[in-house]
Amino acid sequence: MAQEAQDTRVPVTVLTGYLGSGKTTLLNRILTAQHGKKIAVIENEFGEVGIDDSLVKQRFETEEDIFEMNNGCICCTVRGDLIRILSKLFRRRTALDGIVIESTGLADPGPIAQTFFMDESIKEFARLDGIIALVDAKHIEMHLDEEKPEGVENEAIEQVAFADRLLLNKLDLVEESDVERIEKRLRGVNKYAPIVRCTKADVGMEQVIDIKAFELARILEMDPEFLEDAEHQHDDSVYSVGWNLPGNLNMERTNTWIANLLRDQGVDIYRMKGILSMAGCDDKYVYQGVHMLFTGEVLEPWGDSPRENRLIFIGKNLNKAQLMASFESCLEK
Repeated sequence: MAQEAQDTRVPVTVLTGYLGSGKTTLLNRILTAQHGKKIAVIENEFGEVGIDDSLVKQRFETEEDIFEMNNGCICCTVRGDLIRILSKLFRRRTALDGIVIESTGLADPGPIAQTFFMDESIKEFARLDGIIALVDAKHIEMHLDEEKPEGVENEAIEQVAFADRLLLNKLDLVEESDVERIEKRLRGVNKYAPIVRCTKADVGMEQVIDIKAFELARILEMDPEFLEDAEHQHDDSVYSVGWNLPGNLNMERTNTWIANLLRDQGVDIYRMKGILSMAGCDDKYVYQGVHMLFTGEVLEPWGDSPRENRLIFIGKNLNKAQLMASFESCLEK
């Protein structure tokens, strides 16, 4: 019996997961791991101010292979951008070992996966290798239980349901009894995907790249209309606000501002992240928050770059004018 011809198409990994689940952390691990593979990265940010590109590019030398799509959900408004970027990669005829697509935390992975079956030029060059969903162990139950308006999908459920592999992340923030309960919930949504436990998205590349896990038959069993280009509706009550503001910040006033913000509005802030310019500090300061959890670290020197403060908030009941006004009080006069 003749051996089946080897599939030489470029494998594509889709990284999905709700806001703050650890996608950018995992992406950085992929880009810095000593795996010897040449990988192109396509990022998608939800919001008017791009932050993740800075968090990734400073750790990855070949910037030309990082493409960014901003201001939209990859599963709808910028899907055309995805096809154009993939087509550009194919025309370059660069030898690639893989493509990684990092979707926004509000994206349904279904329409992303459709791209690799409905567009003939893409299907010829690339194959969908696997959908990897990161799961924030601390907050996933809250998002799975969130009630949405009629006709609006729960993105957290869709991301778990479509995943070929689930990375249960941030285990350092929960107890073992919580983990067992969460895994039972996840299996109730998706009984097929293996669950890999991790902290800080620290997993081996064999769990993420070239896993040959996507099965169209399973997806069609779950969603018989998968290959139909149907409309889907997002929750309009979740939105983003952001801004760029020049100047240097007073560290003490900024820490107080963040603490008060998380105390008063933490439940409604699904994700916040930013790059800040602190007075007396030569390095960029990165902060990231998920609901009431917050971390910060120095990134890289400002050098000759103009010092500015870039912030993005994603959540509900966010008043941009009020947020900006209170933030401006942190600036050094």
